[in-house]
Amino acid sequence: MTSQVLSPQSQRRAARLFTRLCIVSVLLLPAFPLFFLGIAGSIFIYAAAVGHPNPRVGEYVRHSGYRLYGLIGVLAIVLNVGHEAADLLGGGWTLFLAVWLLAVVVVVPLGVRDIARAGREAWLPFRHDMK
Repeated sequence: MTSQVLSPQSQRRAARLFTRLCIVSVLLLPAFPLFFLGIAGSIFIYAAAVGHPNPRVGEYVRHSGYRLYGLIGVLAIVLNVGHEAADLLGGGWTLFLAVWLLAVVVVVPLGVRDIARAGREAWLPFRHDMK
């Protein structure tokens, strides 16, 4: 059995990458095709990073994933009952701006906080036994 040592820099980068992509995806929400490309990319990065050998990295990724994929769930609901919600808020653009504002308020500040926390965390070299 061989072992690999993961550098602190690679762990920090892995902990921050998915959160950065989540923030970019939310900011690109008005450009729907780019938003969906960002979501598709985030799924691949999530799948790769959530199983990181260091559980601390997986925890950062998991929390960002909860926020982003929770937003996608809200979008699915809003898109299914859009006309009723749009009537309540005064139109489709108002509904869209409300959902986007909610997304920005939830995902961006908490994502920036997690990126900063991952940057301040004392990452140590992590020995990973490979099979």
